[in-house]
Amino acid sequence: MTTLRFEHVGGEASLRSLQDWRHVHNTIIPAHLLSLDDVRERAGRNRLEVAYLDDVLIGCSTVRPPTDDPATDAPAAATVIARVLAAHRGRGFGGEMYERGLKHARTLGAEVIETVVLSSNPDGLRFALKHGFAETERYLLPGDTVPWIDLRLSD
Repeated sequence: MTTLRFEHVGGEASLRSLQDWRHVHNTIIPAHLLSLDDVRERAGRNRLEVAYLDDVLIGCSTVRPPTDDPATDAPAAATVIARVLAAHRGRGFGGEMYERGLKHARTLGAEVIETVVLSSNPDGLRFALKHGFAETERYLLPGDTVPWIDLRLSD
């Protein structure tokens, strides 16, 4: 398998990596378009990366750090999302991006791994199910017409 090159988006990230992460996100999630300022804000609280094969943009990933709810005994849950542009799917890139995000989430202390997929992305849902996730909830955000699907990695 060909190895991808990853660039971290955040801190001193190049404008190109910010734009590329935004492009992938907005292409795959057109119902929630983000500005560059939105991406910068997300990069301040999450780990964002873009993936390239040579200089060709393949996809992007997000790792939301684990959260603890002191009011419950729920384990610390992190969210790992891998997005691959349609032209590059089915070649193992999503798996490589996902494994990288999963490893990072676990180094942050995640006890539970979750992901979220827009229901209009059947490739993303198939990918999550194939990688051991089980659906936990479907919901609409205010003003949305396409449901989101929350999934949790099965033990």
